[in-house]
Amino acid sequence: MAAQQAIAACGVGSEFWGSQGRLKSNEVGELSRQQAPSSGQQAGVVRMAISRKKKEETVEKARQQLEGCQLIAGIKYTGLTVKQMQQLRKALPQETTLMVAKNKLIGKAIEGTEWEALKPALKGMNAWLFVHTEEIPGALKPYRDLQKELKLDSNDFTGAVFEGKFYSPEEFKALESMPTRAELYAKLLGSIQGPAAGLVSTLQAPARDLVFTLKAYVKKLEDEA
Repeated sequence: MAAQQAIAACGVGSEFWGSQGRLKSNEVGELSRQQAPSSGQQAGVVRMAISRKKKEETVEKARQQLEGCQLIAGIKYTGLTVKQMQQLRKALPQETTLMVAKNKLIGKAIEGTEWEALKPALKGMNAWLFVHTEEIPGALKPYRDLQKELKLDSNDFTGAVFEGKFYSPEEFKALESMPTRAELYAKLLGSIQGPAAGLVSTLQAPARDLVFTLKAYVKKLEDEA
């Protein structure tokens, strides 16, 4: 457990938390033992090769997360324990993945894409939310709830990109208060029904006037008779 916390705290390697689950601690240990070289010189070469390979794998996994992604948000996770990260992971919607990776690797993954707008958030120690649902508030709420529960005032969102636009921490309220899909549908339905009702009213008004006019004319004829 201590080794895991050290890895998470230092930002070494990468871990996915979400629908894919997370890396097992024994996998890291087995890799180290299998690749353990016999001399110091070989150790340096092997470690560099493993490090490069893991970095490439992390970049590739991050790029895969970009497919169908609706929003990416950074979280300042300094000081968060493995247990707290697991708590957050369990609370996330199935369509949202939590990933811990170095800023440099995320920067490489988003290079040349619409997500390059995320660059202002590539500072400090970040965990990243890859949201693959249009229900943005629901994807952000679990961390906001955890932040309030643990009184993590200094561990705020570091930034996000939605529809190609960067949102600073001060602008997150706009993302968290976005209407849900159901609310959007209700609003759309209301906007459709409104003009329709107005049209019916417009069409009905002259008809009523015409009826009154005809009735008045008929009464006049009756009186003259």
